[in-house]
Amino acid sequence: MLNTDFSRRVVLDTPSLPWCETSAPGVQRRMIEDAGGDDARMTALLRFEPGARQPACRQAFGEEILVLDGAFSDSDGDYPPGTYRKHPPGALSAVVSPGGCTLLVKSGHLDPLDSGRSLVDTRQAQWFAGMVAGLTVLPLSEFGGQHTALVRWAPETFFNPHRHYGGEEIYVIEGVFEDEHGRYPTGTWLRSPHLSQHQPFSREGCLILVKVGHLPASEPR
Repeated sequence: MLNTDFSRRVVLDTPSLPWCETSAPGVQRRMIEDAGGDDARMTALLRFEPGARQPACRQAFGEEILVLDGAFSDSDGDYPPGTYRKHPPGALSAVVSPGGCTLLVKSGHLDPLDSGRSLVDTRQAQWFAGMVAGLTVLPLSEFGGQHTALVRWAPETFFNPHRHYGGEEIYVIEGVFEDEHGRYPTGTWLRSPHLSQHQPFSREGCLILVKVGHLPASEPR
């Protein structure tokens, strides 16, 4: 069990986490969140050596993948850097990376009724203006109250104080993200509980992956 108390705010500097071997030769991971068990919630960075493959496994509660560098392939196609892919609950997936890659992977958290698939080449997709000047947003997935998106912050962009129903999870892909609680450089993972509040900004500019509405709706303790 790792970072499974959803009532607590968690901040991790993922570049400082060790790479650990997995059961698949040539595949290592940095574990971020793990509830234990094959179908439990899990968030991790996966690193594939050139030619490494991960055997097919069925994702009982779905999976989201963002390609941070390199490229991987599965039975449906090839996915270059910047690709976002969502497998719905029950999907069977196997991964191979001829040239090596690093993936951000999140599984075991999707709504069982969410049967939608999503495939987005974030380098080619259309971005939209955000709620304040300096923000641009690329929606990736939406079902019920769960939303996943990329958000790009221009330097010196400041957002309004706000709360998140169902919590918020952020992974900093580039630059430095900030709020009143601290500074979060590239590779930082943050998870804030249901109804938590903050006032985010970025002085240097940044690119973040944001997921909201997927945490238990209980009052923070």
